[in-house]
Amino acid sequence: MTSSAAPLDAAPVRRPHWRALVLLALGVAMAHVLLLGLLPVGSEPPPLPLAHSFSTREVVIAPPAPAAAPAPARAAPHAAPRPPVHRTAPAVAPQPEAEPDPPAPAIAPVEVAAAPQPPASAPAPQAAASEPAGVAAAVDASGPPGGGQAASAAGDGTGGGTTSGEATPMAGATVPLQLPGSVKLDFDATGQQGMQPMSGVFGELTWLQDGERYNARLSLKVLFRTIRAQTSEGRIGPQGIAPERFSDRRRSEVATHFVRDTGEIVFSSANTRVPLQPGAQDRLSILMQLTALVGGDPTRYTAGRTISLQVAGPRDADVWTFRVDGDERVATPSGEHVARRLVRMPRRDYDQKIEVWLAADLGWLPVRIRQTEANGDFADLQLRSADKAQ
Repeated sequence: MTSSAAPLDAAPVRRPHWRALVLLALGVAMAHVLLLGLLPVGSEPPPLPLAHSFSTREVVIAPPAPAAAPAPARAAPHAAPRPPVHRTAPAVAPQPEAEPDPPAPAIAPVEVAAAPQPPASAPAPQAAASEPAGVAAAVDASGPPGGGQAASAAGDGTGGGTTSGEATPMAGATVPLQLPGSVKLDFDATGQQGMQPMSGVFGELTWLQDGERYNARLSLKVLFRTIRAQTSEGRIGPQGIAPERFSDRRRSEVATHFVRDTGEIVFSSANTRVPLQPGAQDRLSILMQLTALVGGDPTRYTAGRTISLQVAGPRDADVWTFRVDGDERVATPSGEHVARRLVRMPRRDYDQKIEVWLAADLGWLPVRIRQTEANGDFADLQLRSADKAQ
């Protein structure tokens, strides 16, 4: 009798053991939740400076008015006959003779220096009006000290602008630009990294602008944890986007600065610098600059055209040339879009191949972005939704 009662007395002892297993399972689950980022862990990048001050309107930058019109008014023969006006004030010094001239008092001080030698001065204004017409605005975008670089960049085909075939590019300010209003684009991301496929990754591109300045951020997230973030900020100028700072953040952040006062791009990670070319972009702002260029004049960027711009990354800068491949239908999680495909073809063995599809029905915003590395790794972002930034 005593031996049969022992098992019955030992049975209730299992209940505390079962509860301990449940508590242990809950503890493990909470640890996984923290590791996966379901709870705040302080890894999110700080908010963009324009997060509470942005504009949803588009910014249209028209090409500058031709500056050649005032040139005919500079004709020295009209200014030369005016010295007889000295008869009205013979006792006064010769300088005041510009005051009685009613026709063009603003031109008189400019033409006084050029009037004594009409034959030598006449060709010079014409040459200055034809060449700097496309370079002057590029100098404005890169700062006064970059004037010499602007001229050389426009001449050797490395400046910021558009080309047709192998022709020399034109400065960005000589073509119309249309920057989109503030918007947030959500992407589904797929890809391959080594032997491991990319899955469960989402992209978010936030673009904010108030008409004078802009902020942009492209984030890659797994669940709610940001695994990589690129940020670009700067101003909106005659050539569209003029970045001032670009950062790339993984485990740590590296930054690139566009120092327009000295005409240089400075890389904090490598402590090096390179000359800043007109229309230069970074690896994030280039997406929105392509949107602005195509949106400003879609008929200009047809199949076969190319766009060349200096693009800076976290450690170096190079001239990227995008070839326009024409329009095609693109199926994305947000639906089907007719999009214009632009391809950056690698020039060297280790260069990236970048493909961008800009959709006409979304104001030429990117609906697909595909980046392919030299070793075959790739990331493919396809638009899931587009909303006004809040």
